[in-house]
Amino acid sequence: MPEKHRGRPTTDNPKTMRVDVRLTEEELKVLDEYCKQKGVSRPQGLRDGIKALNAKK
Repeated sequence: MPEKHRGRPTTDNPKTMRVDVRLTEEELKVLDEYCKQKGVSRPQGLRDGIKALNAKK
């Protein structure tokens, strides 16, 4: 019988890096509005912004 594992399943691309960011009230308002429109969390909204910057290259 296979051994049962606890916790979240592993992923091919784990998010191990942590970044703390200070934002102005206006920047946070823009981020929150984007997240509300897209239905995503703040971290996902920031990841989307980073991907958009990378796509501009």
